[in-house]
Amino acid sequence: MRRFATETDRVEAFSDGVFAVIITIMVLELRPPNGTSFGALSQSLPALGTYALSFAFIGIYWNNHHHLLRASRGVDGRAMWANLNLLFWLSLIPFSTAWLGANLRASGPTTLYAIVFLLNAIAYTVLQRALLRVNGPETPFAKAVAVDVKGQISLLLYAIAIAVSFFYPFATDALLVTVAVIWFVPDRRFEPLIGIKQ
Repeated sequence: MRRFATETDRVEAFSDGVFAVIITIMVLELRPPNGTSFGALSQSLPALGTYALSFAFIGIYWNNHHHLLRASRGVDGRAMWANLNLLFWLSLIPFSTAWLGANLRASGPTTLYAIVFLLNAIAYTVLQRALLRVNGPETPFAKAVAVDVKGQISLLLYAIAIAVSFFYPFATDALLVTVAVIWFVPDRRFEPLIGIKQ
């Protein structure tokens, strides 16, 4: 059992480093406004708002990723590739955040932003299923992932957000904020398993 724990610890440590780099890159994209008055800050509000939403999403993924790996009895090659797939899509958040922050009312950046988050959600689901294969179908882990209401709702809201982004970018923003609010309370399905594993 200790070998499995070490494997998940290494994957988690590597992933934590990537999460930290993503946040660092994203904050470096923020630019101060032209001018020295507080009124000049209004120029930066779209970028700051987009940054705050992206930061919240990265925090949500980091939190749930931590619980997911801690609940698993181990990882295999498939799960490691699934984890890298998730990290790849997460690494695109700073790019889409910067583009949207500079063009808040444009449909193109809004659409890309929503697509990136949809692909992140799909990648997280793929990782969850890869870890299910490691743990087996009759395990506490399998029971924990059997019902994923918030995950299914999120995928639906992302798809709707993409569809409406071509016509109503602000409606897309509202839908993405809704997803973040849904996940603000961390996924508690795995917390009992972490105690069992330890």
